[in-house]
Amino acid sequence: MAISDSDISSALSAYLERYPDEAALLSESAHLLSQGGDFASRRNFRMHVTVGALLVRGGAKVLLVEHLAYGIVLQPGGHLEPTDTTLIDAAVRELTEETGIDPAEVVPASQTPVYIEYGAVPARPAKDEPEHYHLDIGFAFVTDADVGRIQESEVTGAAWYPLAEAERLVGDRIARAVPARIG
Repeated sequence: MAISDSDISSALSAYLERYPDEAALLSESAHLLSQGGDFASRRNFRMHVTVGALLVRGGAKVLLVEHLAYGIVLQPGGHLEPTDTTLIDAAVRELTEETGIDPAEVVPASQTPVYIEYGAVPARPAKDEPEHYHLDIGFAFVTDADVGRIQESEVTGAAWYPLAEAERLVGDRIARAVPARIG
């Protein structure tokens, strides 16, 4: 069964229970979700959900990819597919597609998202997408694996970064990737 608006709302609620100080930042997305509208669909331009994966190796290194379309370094992730059945599994799918890491080598650090961000995305005329909004839901994972064959249509590279460097490049959400900090 595909991911529903109810599944998305449940993930947002669980996240806000853990991080109640972020309620104001996510109030617009919560309001949109309360109205319904198939937010798992990439073609919903009021807002649609993307997923991200914060993958940690050795307790202190975080995997980041060089995103082709945006030209920046960030955590692996992307849009939901109609065949995705859970948000966390969608995050693993995106992670493994982009980095070639075997999904059997990826272990969730928590079933609750470790970050949720709501924000505007610039128009992409080549994909027939106007400016729109993403609700990016990220999960933390651990592994002992190394990067495999990257998905060159999406990323130009993937590498392990020390926690401090990853935070500098991507932001504070990276700190939530380290299981000892998730709690």
